[in-house]
Amino acid sequence: MPDKVHSTYQIVRFQHCDPAGIVFYPRYYEMLNLTVEQFFEEKVGISFNQMQQDLHVTVPSVRIETDFFEASYLEDRLDFQLRLDKLGRSSLAFNISCRCGDEERLKALITLVCIDFSKKKAVAWPASVRSRIESLMVI
Repeated sequence: MPDKVHSTYQIVRFQHCDPAGIVFYPRYYEMLNLTVEQFFEEKVGISFNQMQQDLHVTVPSVRIETDFFEASYLEDRLDFQLRLDKLGRSSLAFNISCRCGDEERLKALITLVCIDFSKKKAVAWPASVRSRIESLMVI
């Protein structure tokens, strides 16, 4: 059975922080995007660049709903856990939990849409990508 959770960690760096050493909240969105990119590379087996170059599609986030619970600080180790939720014809929804130790720092619900790179319109997932995502959603 496939592992339905993609886990990765990121260290809070100086570039993520405001002058007080606290993560400036827009930087979390960069960390969330990196988590999504790594999911596609490591679990789906295709990078964002390969999707653009080989399949002529891109997968922008069209919805992000985020709850922030606690602040994160310089050099915190943040553990991101991505769980697939729903696969549509051209969309993919999942949630990401970010923790530092036992403390949940944020939770995000994200929806991506597969877009034809040249036409800038939603299209069905390429069969090879869709089948891999479906195999990761097996209960």
